[in-house]
Amino acid sequence: MNHAQRQELLDTLKARFEKHMGRHQGLTWASVEAKLGNAPEKLAALHEMEATGGEPDVVGFDAKTGEFIFYDCSAESPKGRRSLCYDRAAWESRKEVRPAGNAVDTAQSMGITLLTEEEYRTLQTLGEFDLKTSSWLSTPPEIRELGGSIFADRRYDHVFVYHNGAGSYYAARGFRGALRV
Repeated sequence: MNHAQRQELLDTLKARFEKHMGRHQGLTWASVEAKLGNAPEKLAALHEMEATGGEPDVVGFDAKTGEFIFYDCSAESPKGRRSLCYDRAAWESRKEVRPAGNAVDTAQSMGITLLTEEEYRTLQTLGEFDLKTSSWLSTPPEIRELGGSIFADRRYDHVFVYHNGAGSYYAARGFRGALRV
């Protein structure tokens, strides 16, 4: 990422931060920006989150680790991360009509993690997300070992967490990521 791209990203993140102060009450952009200035790999991850339609924003601060927490805050599951099955094993198990990739590997290549169920429910307290789409969630190993995976959405003013075969993929299902800086 060159200097101009870096500045454009920081300007975008700052504008979003200031527009949605309810997501991060008590935090200042100056402290976030200072932390980002020392973490070029985290800026690169945020750039990927932004480029794929995630609209990352600060949603909290972990006082124990001193890290700011970013989540994808786009209204719907990020457009650039849809039509993916859950993980590589699921992708490899498909003999025909494989999707372009999988959520777990894509997140890892971006330097982020899939939201957990708890993180997704926290996100939903900050607004209304996935009213028309759904998002893969980090699946507990005991579910994955049985061939399943979980995803969630918001319908009827309620957050629903569902299960599906890990190899499934849909045009309206993507994934949301988390990043700690």
